Amino acid sequence: MLEFQNVTFSYPGDIGPIMKDFSFSVNRGSFVSIIGTSGCGKSTIFRLINGLEKPQSGTIAVNGKPIGELQHYSSFMPQKDLLFPWYDVKQNVCLPMQLAGVPKSDQDARCREVLTNAGLADYEHKIPRELSGGMRQRVSFARTLLAGADMLLLDEPFSALDYLTKIEMQEWLLKQWEHYHKTIIFITHDVEEAIFLSEKVYVIRNLPFSSMEEVRVPLNYPRHRDNLGKPEIVALREKLLQSLRKENSL
Repeated sequence: MLEFQNVTFSYPGDIGPIMKDFSFSVNRGSFVSIIGTSGCGKSTIFRLINGLEKPQSGTIAVNGKPIGELQHYSSFMPQKDLLFPWYDVKQNVCLPMQLAGVPKSDQDARCREVLTNAGLADYEHKIPRELSGGMRQRVSFARTLLAGADMLLLDEPFSALDYLTKIEMQEWLLKQWEHYHKTIIFITHDVEEAIFLSEKVYVIRNLPFSSMEEVRVPLNYPRHRDNLGKPEIVALREKLLQSLRKENSL
């Protein structure tokens, strides 16, 4: 679904590129995570996918077409929920459909469905300050879904949540992925989170990078929290942690 081909990119003023001749692809319907130390270029990949930055060379394509020729091919969910505090839940969730000119009757039907699946059907007239952190993130994800794209870019969406809420949201997110069959690319600093959620974990090791290490997670779906205690998963977690520690010390 997504393909980077020989992409080179640097920010103005940088001594050298962040990525050089970088190639990477994601299959339709996959759930993959990208991990790496702070400043390694994880969020830059998202900015390039969204067209917020332009590569110096190479191409980025979705479904075989350059992203410059496409619209509404990806939706982005940041670390903060960015809900409008003066809008209620329904208004926040319907906003991307409103901007896209979706008829009001269709907005209502789609909003009702996604809020029901998110466990928020009884909260549609609440405003953000009346919701918990986890509930606000559910609203943010519902809004991301209703932007209409098949590819969702989630940038550390649970990093600000307390531990128990975070693991509840991880389990909830997997259920939503299995229900809606979207392609999800997930950025995180949390190795355990990446392993629990993903089919594959991609590791950025150094700068500039031309590829990422691909690590397959040896777990089937649906997943359960006790899967993380399996010897092979514990070993995988330690391997990834050691790798990140090594990169962080360079």
